[in-house]
Amino acid sequence: MNLQEYINAYYDGDEYWFIQFTNYSNSHVNVSQQNNVPYVYSNQERIMNIINIKDYLSGKHAILDKSVEMWNGKEFHPRTIVLNYAKTILNFSTSYLLKNPVTISGDEASVPIVKDVYKKGNYNKIDWDILDKVCKYGSVAEYVYIDKDKEIRSKLILPEDSYPVYNDENEYIGFVEYFTSIMNVSYWNVFTEDKVLKYDDFGGEIRLVGEFNNPSGLPIIYKNKNELDETAGRSDLEDYVNIVDALEDLISKYTDSIYKFINPIPVVVGQKLGIGKSGEGAIPSTLVGTGLQLDDGGQFSFANGQLDYQSFESVWKILYNSLLQVSSVPAVSMGVQDVSNLSEVSIKLLFSLADLRAGMNEMYMREGIEQRFKAFETLLKAKGIVIDANALDVVFEYARPMNQTDIINDLKTLRDMGAISLQSTLEQCPMTYDVAMELERIKKEDKAKVKKQQAQQQTFDNNGNVVSGSDATNNNINTDNGNVNG
Repeated sequence: MNLQEYINAYYDGDEYWFIQFTNYSNSHVNVSQQNNVPYVYSNQERIMNIINIKDYLSGKHAILDKSVEMWNGKEFHPRTIVLNYAKTILNFSTSYLLKNPVTISGDEASVPIVKDVYKKGNYNKIDWDILDKVCKYGSVAEYVYIDKDKEIRSKLILPEDSYPVYNDENEYIGFVEYFTSIMNVSYWNVFTEDKVLKYDDFGGEIRLVGEFNNPSGLPIIYKNKNELDETAGRSDLEDYVNIVDALEDLISKYTDSIYKFINPIPVVVGQKLGIGKSGEGAIPSTLVGTGLQLDDGGQFSFANGQLDYQSFESVWKILYNSLLQVSSVPAVSMGVQDVSNLSEVSIKLLFSLADLRAGMNEMYMREGIEQRFKAFETLLKAKGIVIDANALDVVFEYARPMNQTDIINDLKTLRDMGAISLQSTLEQCPMTYDVAMELERIKKEDKAKVKKQQAQQQTFDNNGNVVSGSDATNNNINTDNGNVNG
């Protein structure tokens, strides 16, 4: 089922089908049956979830909703301590995979062209933004196009503005970008396989603003895995937000307990000593400060509640470790564990969960980048430039700490044994970020060395003429008359 068949089947071929679609996604309700069949508000739920995530990341946590309490007959405003662990964890997931820019490899003729497109289009920044939004919101869309300067660019469509269209077989057949401006004007950009239709409701009436060719196809959708819906992603934040809420509640309540029990209650045991009519037995008023006079055997002390900080530490530690485990963040990265002088194997073990999470993110990114290369191939072909998208690949370098000395020594040993190629050596070297560029530089250096050696091997005959080392060896030079005889 293509997009037009989908519109005919579920919206009676309505020209403005996208208005209902952006309000009631996947409802599959015929327009003539709207009054009889309830709508499924999947799009509204998805958009509201994204907005709630944005509010949470901006600092609006559940702990801030705590109400005022009454204590000792007065209003008591409880502590609301906000912990932005979620933002740190999400940033770690993105930077661990894309702190080092991706390396484009593959066909030697196509790689320089694509690298030039990457540089002009600032695609390293775009890759970062894509993974950042996938981790935070579960999905994001990228549209590849040619700008007015005839350069290839990409536009990221925000998750809350994205409405992909899937048919009954979960095939991606269309896309709608819908948003409302601050002037309360709604805009719809409808993407098909070969066209982009732009609508708005400026003036109160929906109108077609423009129709454009779409050589790059539908926007590329990057999404992670969602167990409940194959067509949508799921925010990583949902895995551990409850743990962060529990940590905030625990530390806020413990802080309140400190303030509530900080004022002790004075307790007097025994009777005060008697003071005569003339003031005998009283403490002289000329003394600085105050004091108590107790009968023999009397006692005075302060009674206050005891805080069980051991229980607090125990619960906090369990929750915090659970947070790190669920989010796949190494404890050493969050300052919980102190390490020093670790081997390469030990470092890999510490970051094993982070590597697994990065491997999953790499899979989502690679799937989208492969579609991007195909869009590049189509757009470059329109400019008369030919590349082979199927022959291109990307290499990700994780931001895992490493013992560079051990790695370099191992690579040198393998290289000396002839058990590894120069390209593989450069790919595994922690100091090499662009393998293709390094190979090109090495070739240039080798050529320069050969020319230098040839220059050093030059000899001269009796007449001062230059004779190369090979010529001097293979030819018979007559030094008596200065003639060179072949």
